[in-house]
Amino acid sequence: FKTQWELLAALESWGIPVAPHRKRCHTLKEVHAWAHKIEHNIRGSLNFAIDGGVVKVDSLRLQEELGVVGGRDPRWAIARKFAPDIAETQLLRIRVNVGRTGAVNPYAELEPVEVGGVIVKLATLHNADLVAKKDLREGDWVQVKRAGEVIPQIIAPIPEKTANRDKVLKPWKMPTHCPSCGTPLEREEGEAAIYCPNVRCPGRQLEGLVHFASREAMDIRGLSYSRIAQLIDAKLVTDPGDLYCLTVDQLLKLDGFAQKGATGLIAAIETSKAQPLSRLLNALGVRHVGTIAAQLLARHFGTMDALLKATARDIGGVRGIGTIIAEGVAGYFRDPSARALIGKLSENGLTLEEPRPAATFGELSGKTVVVTGSLPTLTRTKATELIESAGARVTSSVSKSTTFVVAGADPGSKFAKAKELGVEIIDEAELLRRVGRE
Repeated sequence: FKTQWELLAALESWGIPVAPHRKRCHTLKEVHAWAHKIEHNIRGSLNFAIDGGVVKVDSLRLQEELGVVGGRDPRWAIARKFAPDIAETQLLRIRVNVGRTGAVNPYAELEPVEVGGVIVKLATLHNADLVAKKDLREGDWVQVKRAGEVIPQIIAPIPEKTANRDKVLKPWKMPTHCPSCGTPLEREEGEAAIYCPNVRCPGRQLEGLVHFASREAMDIRGLSYSRIAQLIDAKLVTDPGDLYCLTVDQLLKLDGFAQKGATGLIAAIETSKAQPLSRLLNALGVRHVGTIAAQLLARHFGTMDALLKATARDIGGVRGIGTIIAEGVAGYFRDPSARALIGKLSENGLTLEEPRPAATFGELSGKTVVVTGSLPTLTRTKATELIESAGARVTSSVSKSTTFVVAGADPGSKFAKAKELGVEIIDEAELLRRVGRE
């Protein structure tokens, strides 16, 4: 075969299912017209869900010449995404949950509805201010979409579908006390989030342990949400330090654990002790400290002991770390319970140090890079490790000194800042080329 079109025709003639409604286009104008027709006239009549189409170079020879980036991203094909499906349903209840940092955020329980081929029962509401701004009320009819075809979100209420809405539906009010532990909630000036300040809050403990064990943090395989909840219910674990005191015999007494699973989980916990300081700092759940900030702090201070001795001013002097992060980190380590946790982790043999990377010379040596959005194949941690291995420095904010920004899907404010400052913006494929991983 010489073309993709010929290949698809042959496959179809052999009885192999291929995409219906395909079209061979000769100009970009034809491509746009085809996409518009599929999205607005055909999409709704298909017996399967789609979120877009794919535009491909027809010539198989040109496809081969153009090649594939990173082993999976063809240069000869590009996705054409459609606008997300919007559905109408009823907002049954607005509830709140407690996150690992103590942030208490609302979410919506919905009458189940199909959106983009998926049954949606819950939707994020972000924070109390947005609920008030949209004037969402329990009992409202609402419009729902899946942001990026993934996360269910409520667009707006539909007041006209509820007779005498202002009389029968009351405006929602944010709780004043934590739903998990009953502690009065707090809100810092200038912040949208509302917090439970109780570090012993069961809700915070559960979410904190889930984050601690996650792939981006300590990467403890087999320690799932339900397993952590089980360990907390059994009073075997209240903080991350307790994980490193668990034994196989303790696990075997719990429902669902056999010898192989218990031994494997203890081995995974033991393996995580060798994780570098940067992963531990991310795992601890310090407010405002994510993957990038944790790496900057670990690389600068080198050891947990040095970080414990640092003041907010010392921390704020780290390039790429702002005042808010510095004060958050210093405040966290001033807390006696945080210091006790670090002591427990140290006693159980965790590394608490950051290995010094070998000097690298190459195209990215000495450059400053920011990563934003969701990349097609690389996690934020893997992208950062790849960039740093090529000699560049990854920071958490865009400035005039930023060499370039690697942008993925839903990049947010960093993307806008880069455009405003005229900073170069590249995608994952170009990043892989620059680091020699093409």
